[in-house]
Amino acid sequence: QVQLGESGGGLVQAGGSLRLSCAASGGTFGRYAVAWFRQAPGKEREFVAGISWSGARNTYYADFVKGRFTISRDDAKDTVYLQMNSLKPEDTAVYYCAAKVDYSIPLNNYDNWGQGTQVTVSS
Repeated sequence: QVQLGESGGGLVQAGGSLRLSCAASGGTFGRYAVAWFRQAPGKEREFVAGISWSGARNTYYADFVKGRFTISRDDAKDTVYLQMNSLKPEDTAVYYCAAKVDYSIPLNNYDNWGQGTQVTVSS
């Protein structure tokens, strides 16, 4: 099992940018597909973006972040990033990273989760 820890959240004005990091330890990170999810107050957790294992690095995005968010991975640092640009108030949520040994990019059923980082976008 891999342990995950998110960082990089904070308060930003609408139109601004943040970069979230998901640092992993305790596993062969390159084997894992990694995704970002988010959960806003009163709403269910939703998939945001995912990246496949290090041998492929395919990416997949939810429609509501396409063109604004970019997911990437640095396997030398065992870290996945989520670059978030053109942020909107509706992007306000707790963002979680998740990992699963998989050659694809699962949209659910991840078995390793971080503790989350708060992103707040003011209007």
